[in-house]
Amino acid sequence: MCGRYTIFMVDTDFEERFGVVPQGFLDPRYNAAPSQDLPVIRNDSPTEITRLRWGLIPEWADEESTDFINARAETLGEKRSFAEPFEQRRCLVLADGFYEWAETGEGKQPYRITTAKEEPFCIAGLWERWTPPDAQSDLAAFADSGGDNAGSVGEPEPIETYTIVTTDANEAVGDLHHRMPVVLPREEERRWLEDDAEDVVDLLAPYPGGMQAYPVSRAVNDPSNDAPGVITEVDPESETGTGAEAD
Repeated sequence: MCGRYTIFMVDTDFEERFGVVPQGFLDPRYNAAPSQDLPVIRNDSPTEITRLRWGLIPEWADEESTDFINARAETLGEKRSFAEPFEQRRCLVLADGFYEWAETGEGKQPYRITTAKEEPFCIAGLWERWTPPDAQSDLAAFADSGGDNAGSVGEPEPIETYTIVTTDANEAVGDLHHRMPVVLPREEERRWLEDDAEDVVDLLAPYPGGMQAYPVSRAVNDPSNDAPGVITEVDPESETGTGAEAD
C-alpha cells in the first residue's frame, strides 16, 4: 500500500512539467499523510491544481471516513467504492517520492522511494465528491415543509476526496513491500485523465522506469514530523525506537 509520500518539488516549473500554473503557494510536504488536503490534477479541471482530502469517501457512504486511502488496480472496475470514479473521476496525485516500511529485527524501517533522477512524478488516483446524508435528509424535509427559504438554509458543504491506486511492486520496491502506487510514465499522464477507463487499464502496472530506495529516520512514522530532515538518508543500524509505524 501507499500510506505516506512527499511533494516538495524544489525548483519545479509546474507549467512546463504538468501543464498547470498553481494558484497560490504550494506548501512543501515532506510527510504527506491520509486525511490531509493535498494537491492533485482532476480530469474535470486538467489545467488546475486542486486540493483534495486524502482518503476517498464513497458517494453512497452513510458517514465520513478516510479509510479508502488506496485502491487496488486489479479490482477498480469491480469494487462499488471505486468503479464509478474509475469510469468518470480520475486524477493525478503530484509527488516526488513515497515511503515504504521494511521489516527488520528492530521493528519496521522506513525507506523513501524516488525515481532514479529524483524527478517529480504523478501517481494514478481517483476522486469523489461526498455530501453528508443527514444534511441531505434535513434539506429534503425542510423543502417538503414549504418553508420560504427551502433549500437555502443548512445546505451542506460537499467533501472532495481522493485515493491512490496501487499495483504489484517493481524490482526497486519489491524488497520492501509487495505493493506500490501506480506511478505513471510521464508521457502517459494525460491519457490517465482523458481516455476511457477501458483504454487505460494497461497503465495500471508497476512503474517501468528506474527507481531507488534509501532508509530514512523513523521520525517519519509520526505525520506531525513534516520537515526536510525526515527525507535525509540514515544508517538503519543507528536508528532507535519505533515510533508510530505505518503498514
